[in-house]
Amino acid sequence: MILIIKSSSEKKQINNLLNWIERQGLKVHMSVGDNSTILGLVGDTSIIDIDLLRSLDIVESVKRIQEPYKKANRKFHPEDTILEINGHKVGGKNFTYIAGPCSVESEKQIISIAKEVKEAGAHFLRGGAYKPRTSPYSFQGLRESGIELLSKAKKETGMAIVTEIMGANDIDIFEDVDIIQVGARNMQNFELLKALGRTSKPILLKRGLANTIEEWLMSAEYIMSEGNEKIILCERGIRTFEMYTRNTLDLSAIPLVKELTHLPVIVDPSHASGLSRLVAPLSLAATGVGADGLIVEVHNDPTNALCDGAQSITPKQFSSLVEKIDIMLPIVNKIRN
Repeated sequence: MILIIKSSSEKKQINNLLNWIERQGLKVHMSVGDNSTILGLVGDTSIIDIDLLRSLDIVESVKRIQEPYKKANRKFHPEDTILEINGHKVGGKNFTYIAGPCSVESEKQIISIAKEVKEAGAHFLRGGAYKPRTSPYSFQGLRESGIELLSKAKKETGMAIVTEIMGANDIDIFEDVDIIQVGARNMQNFELLKALGRTSKPILLKRGLANTIEEWLMSAEYIMSEGNEKIILCERGIRTFEMYTRNTLDLSAIPLVKELTHLPVIVDPSHASGLSRLVAPLSLAATGVGADGLIVEVHNDPTNALCDGAQSITPKQFSSLVEKIDIMLPIVNKIRN
């Protein structure tokens, strides 16, 4: 349930209403905008007399929400959420570039790539320390040592780092990580989501391989329900019957999700296609339909990469891609901060 409060309302009146709602056993999410204040009621709102609320002098209107996700719902929070991370803004009119290798392989490799993608325009450095792989015999990442190498690249370049977590028991190891990524396979690992909700770290939440938009937003709700509202959603392609690409990038999901939620939405064109030659056109398409940024796999030697070399572009190709997208940004009302 949503209550829109009249702009003329006094603070004391609002506080009295808040206290009354909380005494009914409900939680209240308050969003203060330039022109209005919105109170989102979370819990069993069937106990509330909607006509009573409508009769209050300070209440402009009351609406019931049908969607099961509340805190992630744009009806609760009409204005875009903008996260400020390491001096860069994510969301709103800001366009964000996240780039780096699929997996951290060595100190020389990660620092070299970090310097090159930063020079090309990347805001954040991505790199896998823990790698969930379909085959138990594939390279699983350097794990804790990989995070240490990412931290060295961070100190060397000043770039904030993004890397994927595998389980709630590893949260302490991610202390130096700026954005914790939840991969597609863990999107419905609810115990992990709840644990991340009790942290203050920004969370990059990837859509599952075969999950609906509502399921994706409900996963964000799990994190938000525990108190952490710093979430970046990532569309990374879904599994379909098509065999020519690794996954199918759901471009329609981007503008649709931005209608449904106030959270930033970025796109991973690398996993979406699995083919390096498709990264650029998919990135341009994602920008055109309103994505708030990209997370791109960049490797200085894709042929010999230990993980996902086929979908990785080179630093030079990434630089060229950034130049093209930067030209598009004014057309889609975005800026690179």
